[in-house]
Amino acid sequence: MSGGQLEGVMFIIGDFARHGRVSVRMLRHYNATGLLYPARVDPATGYRYYNAGQLARLNRIIALKDLGFTLQQVGEILDEKVTTSELRAMLRLRRAELEATMQAMSARLVQVEARLRSIESEGQMPENDVVVKSLPSVRVAELTGVAPDFDSIGLVIQPLYDELFRRLEAAGITPSGPGIAHYEDAPDDGVLIHAGVEVCAPLGVDDGLRIVNLPPIEQAATIVHRGSMDTSLPTFQTLGRWIDANGYRSTGYPREINLECPANLDDWVTEFQEPVVKNQRTS
Repeated sequence: MSGGQLEGVMFIIGDFARHGRVSVRMLRHYNATGLLYPARVDPATGYRYYNAGQLARLNRIIALKDLGFTLQQVGEILDEKVTTSELRAMLRLRRAELEATMQAMSARLVQVEARLRSIESEGQMPENDVVVKSLPSVRVAELTGVAPDFDSIGLVIQPLYDELFRRLEAAGITPSGPGIAHYEDAPDDGVLIHAGVEVCAPLGVDDGLRIVNLPPIEQAATIVHRGSMDTSLPTFQTLGRWIDANGYRSTGYPREINLECPANLDDWVTEFQEPVVKNQRTS
């Protein structure tokens, strides 16, 4: 491991720690693990001395440690003479990972808040109007993906819609109506997502892009949700409670009709359309 160069101004350990923005305790730990030896140790007093040139190695140690590497891994990387450009690439990768983690945690907090609001509304009369109506067949262009669970739907469906609209534009197909998402149980206990939009185009399949007719629904209990889909749980559960309280039974996942989709997600307007049948009375 590096002991540094002896020439130049020598710093006692406290001064070197201040210049490096680390603690004296941490410098002693790096010495004990062999990551950064003092440039000189006074044999009489045991004082440790460092030189300014060792700040470069210290900076690399701190940067790599903050990127999530263990101290053993840091030592191995430094022994391979990692370059500044390589460190920069590691930093970019780590930044992307952290941003993805923060985005996922932020979405999780929104979902927890939505579930809390649903808990708080238990036992209350629904503020949303539920309407039972029949739905005609509709032609959609759609792409399909799989989410491992319900909490992951938002992470899967948005890229599907981005790709769907890109491919429709490339094919010269203009949407003729709202976005329509519908779901099925996936074979491996996930959720099969169909991200679609209403179109006037011939039926067919092209490299995963399907243009199909969604079948009519004789009876659907419908409710309008206003706001981001991340906050839709209370509305969705309000619909479920209404179905149960009014003698209906659900026969499948609801469709989601994107009535209004402005840039601000909090201003979205979405209609849930859940297929239902009337429960048979028993004697």
